[in-house]
Amino acid sequence: MSNVALQIGGRSYTVACPEGEEPHISALGRMIDEKVQAIGTGHSEVRQLLFAALFLADELHDARANGAGPATSEDSQDHSAVLETIAERLEKCAAALEG
Repeated sequence: MSNVALQIGGRSYTVACPEGEEPHISALGRMIDEKVQAIGTGHSEVRQLLFAALFLADELHDARANGAGPATSEDSQDHSAVLETIAERLEKCAAALEG
């Protein structure tokens, strides 16, 4: 496993990923940051990330509906560790904001 530092919404996040996946994860982080930047600063960090995730999921849904096809199970397994780390960080952010 390797670690990648992502800059999203002006904050730095370190996520774990499989060796060799660092450039791909960095590119995904830039995509998320673009969505967060487009949303603006009128929302909490958790809401910004939630909206960014929803926008990206909608784009993925549209791509699949237009024939791009679903990701393979191998692709899903490669990224599960990264998604777990991101989910844990979002949960910590949400808990901090609620508490």
